[in-house]
Amino acid sequence: MSPVAPPPAPPRLSLQSAAIAPETTALRSLDWDRSRFDIEFGLRNGTTYNAFLIRGQRTALIDTSHAKFRESWLPQLQSLIDPRAIDHLVVSHTEPDHSGLVADLLELNPDLEVVGSKVAINYLEHQVHRPFRSRAVKSGDSLDLGCADGGTSDHRLEFVSAPNLHWPDTIFSYDHGTGVLYSCDAFGLHYCSDEVFDSDPGAIAPDFRFYYDCLMGPNARSVLQALKRLEALPPVTTIATGHGPLLRHHLGLWLGDYDAWSRDRSKGDRYAAVAYVSQYGFCDRLSQAIARGIGKTDLPVQLVDLRGTDPQELTALIGDAAAVVLPTPPARPDGDLRAAWGTVLAALRPSQPVGLYDAYGGNDEPIDAIGQQLRDLGHAEAFPPLRIRTVPDATAFQQCEEAGTDLGQLLLRDKAIAAMKALDADLDKALGRLSGGLYIVTARQGEGEAARSGAMVASWVSQASFDPPGLTVAVARDRAIESLMQVGDRFVLNVLAEGNHQQLLRHFLRRFPPGADRFAGVATLTDVARGGPVLTEALAYLDCRVLQRLEGGDHWLIYAEVENGNVADAEGRTATHHRKVGNHY
Repeated sequence: MSPVAPPPAPPRLSLQSAAIAPETTALRSLDWDRSRFDIEFGLRNGTTYNAFLIRGQRTALIDTSHAKFRESWLPQLQSLIDPRAIDHLVVSHTEPDHSGLVADLLELNPDLEVVGSKVAINYLEHQVHRPFRSRAVKSGDSLDLGCADGGTSDHRLEFVSAPNLHWPDTIFSYDHGTGVLYSCDAFGLHYCSDEVFDSDPGAIAPDFRFYYDCLMGPNARSVLQALKRLEALPPVTTIATGHGPLLRHHLGLWLGDYDAWSRDRSKGDRYAAVAYVSQYGFCDRLSQAIARGIGKTDLPVQLVDLRGTDPQELTALIGDAAAVVLPTPPARPDGDLRAAWGTVLAALRPSQPVGLYDAYGGNDEPIDAIGQQLRDLGHAEAFPPLRIRTVPDATAFQQCEEAGTDLGQLLLRDKAIAAMKALDADLDKALGRLSGGLYIVTARQGEGEAARSGAMVASWVSQASFDPPGLTVAVARDRAIESLMQVGDRFVLNVLAEGNHQQLLRHFLRRFPPGADRFAGVATLTDVARGGPVLTEALAYLDCRVLQRLEGGDHWLIYAEVENGNVADAEGRTATHHRKVGNHY
């Protein structure tokens, strides 16, 4: 009789409450083992969902938690306060990881007033399926909580609209009594730790950057608008984020990074507009994957919510874009969405490239019918339609990201050619004399439907340390495999053999369609290394784990520890690459 496999261990979920300012308590839900967020990108350090209780003359709760914490979070809240004594629930935005327990709270306190943006209130009406008291607020509006008996601060929340960070309904709340800014998703990071604040910036910096690239980078223009609004506020003492540790000890560093990264992503007048229908199917998540792929090429990108964007602004965003990406809308849209779709079609320019993707909302307009409509209007195809026929998995999100990267590269092709020609001829030739070996980097993450994989040819590789054994590899920012080589990820460096590398080189130098299997037709060993496939024809392999990433111009410099390796032919020699020029591959 074969042994019975033990049941999987339950996920580690814990709660933490801590005073963060006068009469202000953070309720942190610690999700230690969460390994993916919205399917399309992995988490290495879990995450937290943060809510905040402010007690003035009146009491406000800012956000709730994920529904998975229902059995523990509500009792934790009740240990701090009778829910019937909470006067206001401020909903920073309605994504389920922050609003998952709103209905439960309303069940305990039907008289609770829900405060949020107009869009958030509208979304909640469709989520909680019960009437509730509400107040819609916008930038400059405030909620005066007063000073609690025996308290030290007069709590007044001023609201700051921050649409698209990263949902269209987001608002920030600033407490004039304590200087705390409640920023929801903005400035956050997926990092689970008992540390309440940013006491070790070096430990969290890689996750802070990864979070920005995944969620905030595609909305860089909106980030800059939000930062400008924050300048009008008194000094911020603490940024109380919706995810991860709260930011207090290094505010200049974090705010400076957001400003610099967003300015870099927003430079120039050319951009791609990626439209989506908020809260419809997987539309918002798929659009973010496409936008993230475009952003890897340094082409500015603007996410556009068809439900929540003002018609005049929608016309400008679509009409001024270098390319537009559109979802399949519902076959029977409501009146506002029907009007927005008409605005989009009217704003498109005849020569504008347009890409299409399935929203997978269950009732989509057929993608081929929309494609034909756009062709009849004279629009070029930005990329082949992205047909999502099942619930999107990691492979589907990877396909969307790679399609976005292909589009960005296409739109920046003239810029790339100009950059090649701009380099001084002597310097160009001198750089070309830097030769290197030839390698194939492979990576694979996840299993089954959640699996993602990638591969690339590399020649900018060097040993970097003896103890621990380490190496560096330079990866272009717009390489598809780059998203699989974050801090903590693993990859395999396959060393190609002199005299036996041309076939592998030709295979992996091909341009693969978005989402294509890079290893089809290639002999691999999949159970040898942890980081990814080992190529059977490789001279040697090194199994590596990423320890650091350094941003260097148009490449990331990856430093990795070598955990394992082997050589197939002790007498074999590494294939080498000699270039004539130094301004392109």
